[in-house]
Amino acid sequence: MDEPLADPSAVALYFVCNIASEKLKVVLSGEGADEIFGGYNVYSDPDGTLYDKLPRSVKRTVADIAEKLPAKRGVNFFVRKGRDVEERFIGNAYMFKPDERKKLLKIKTNAPEPSEITSKFYKRVKGKDDVTKMQYLDLHMWMAGDILLKADKMSMANSLELRVPFLDKEVMGLAEKIPTRYRVTHDKGTDETKYITKYAMRLAAKKDTPPQTADTAAKKKLGFPVPIRVWLKEDKYYNIVKSAFESADSEKFFNREFIMQLLNDHKDGKSDNSRKIWTVFIFLVWYDVYFNKNGEY
Repeated sequence: MDEPLADPSAVALYFVCNIASEKLKVVLSGEGADEIFGGYNVYSDPDGTLYDKLPRSVKRTVADIAEKLPAKRGVNFFVRKGRDVEERFIGNAYMFKPDERKKLLKIKTNAPEPSEITSKFYKRVKGKDDVTKMQYLDLHMWMAGDILLKADKMSMANSLELRVPFLDKEVMGLAEKIPTRYRVTHDKGTDETKYITKYAMRLAAKKDTPPQTADTAAKKKLGFPVPIRVWLKEDKYYNIVKSAFESADSEKFFNREFIMQLLNDHKDGKSDNSRKIWTVFIFLVWYDVYFNKNGEY
């Protein structure tokens, strides 16, 4: 990778590209479709429930309380709903909150707050709806800094040329004109609140693809998951990460008590810390390869 990018799907993508390279030299990939057509499930979050109709002050108070509780899916719902999109949506790569960063790092850093990094992008889409704001941020941060970087490096590592037709300028130009209701829409045919992501693209896909591929009811949005949540509970992988966390390199940068608490709480099922653990672990692997020249992990 040349840099410590802690996206677990890089692992799966590397092996997919490896298999493809056995018979192919060039492949087409779908990078960009979610960002420009509204494919991520999180885009259905704004104004999607009855809870959204409560007064803003009530939701903010509940969010302040929920934010102090251990991170869980139900708790995170109340935190998200009590914050404006500019406050709560930093993007998919938001691992450690500012207060956690202070507990994590042993060294002082002048790194800006996440909101300082995202603010310039939000200013460009001021006045737009929340879905458009989220898409714009993802286009300029998540896609450019993770999705495309990962796809390029994992394919090139296998001498495979990967092309991204959805990011053709004409396709991008078309996507910019699609109203929000045709990117993410409510399925009025059901009693419960149910949103369809990438709506216009799904309708277009029905012309040439089977229903089980095009319809969200038949196939829900799924990324390229790698089961680090499960792996890190297994003794083999837990011990590999534990060894890294207890290393001299780890001691230079991180508060060992804090990262071991993350690891042990995850293994004991107290909280899902898999992405946070993976982020620290990948940094240590990268540091070992490039500074110690070992690559022992």
